Amino acid sequence: MRDVAVIGCGMTKFGELWEKSLRDIFVEAAVKAIDDAKVDRVASMYVGSMTPGLFVGQEHVGALMADYLGIPHIPAVRVESACCSGGMALRLGFFEVASGYSDIVLVGGVEKMTDGADVTYALATASDQEYEVYHGVTFPGLYAMIARAHMHKYGTTREQLAMVAVKNHRNGALNPNAQFPGQVTVEQVINATMVADPLTVLDSSPVSDGAACVILASMDLARNSDRPAIRVIGTGAATDTLALHARADVTRLEAVNRSAEAAYKMAGVKPADINFAEVHDCFSIAEICIIEELGFAERGKGGPFTEQGHTALAGKIPVNTSGGLKSKGHPVGATGIAQVVEVVEQLRGTAGKRQVKNARIGLTQNMGGSGASSVVHIFTNA
Repeated sequence: MRDVAVIGCGMTKFGELWEKSLRDIFVEAAVKAIDDAKVDRVASMYVGSMTPGLFVGQEHVGALMADYLGIPHIPAVRVESACCSGGMALRLGFFEVASGYSDIVLVGGVEKMTDGADVTYALATASDQEYEVYHGVTFPGLYAMIARAHMHKYGTTREQLAMVAVKNHRNGALNPNAQFPGQVTVEQVINATMVADPLTVLDSSPVSDGAACVILASMDLARNSDRPAIRVIGTGAATDTLALHARADVTRLEAVNRSAEAAYKMAGVKPADINFAEVHDCFSIAEICIIEELGFAERGKGGPFTEQGHTALAGKIPVNTSGGLKSKGHPVGATGIAQVVEVVEQLRGTAGKRQVKNARIGLTQNMGGSGASSVVHIFTNA
């Protein structure tokens, strides 16, 4: 396979974008990425989007976005893998360029969640309809079960869960694209409106609109460009049982562990080599479990690891420097690509006040449902 690089990126601000449609926000992010890459053509396009049919009544998103971007006739397809649709779209675009079939590919993610759809119902389609949804459980409920199990098994505290949200809002306050850049305290998180015990609304990622896009190119082409190239050195994906109750240990996110192992092996690196990471903190407990599965913290020690400041901006392994899903926002189809945008900015050294010192290797981890699908990518400077 050929080496592949990200040579351009762009995204919208995340939030309640009432005056812009699904196609508007995608085109805005795509044009920014194309301009950033300084390219005049793309060979094909992959669009990560979880469920636009339920959110805004629109399917056939690949063709729609190619049309409104002004590049009809190219191959364009929507990719769906619940909340890791964007990350999976990047993986497919990567393989198209790595295979030698195409030299330049646009990969994006988009979701419009605030236009009046039943968001809880739409998101619940990513869980097991017969065993979970039928009985009334929602994703906050599923992650609350994970949280309670983790607290019981490992002694993780309520305060440690809250510290994830506090840290991510602190980072998000430095991100101009963040939906909720305001900072919060541990006490505010714990005392906020309860969603599913022990998780409050401030432990939970918001409902968001937004889009993000990147341009992938062969390394040969990237070297001839005047744009800083960020090389994709590893990718890994895996799945797990859709239903939470079918897992041997509900405190484990096996798909995250397996996708990370595959990415580490391909990249030829270890967890200790990663300088910073963007992970799927849809709920505070998710980040704690994920950093354990990625090998940053010992099994069961994600809570103390967070409390000790190791995942802070100046910590041992900064996690979610963008503010994460919690502060930056979570337009589900766009999240995986927005994570890549943050990694590109960090490796270019253009992340401003949230810049990680001596950043050389970055990782993204994007997850669907309650951990039934996961994709990990690893990046470095070309």
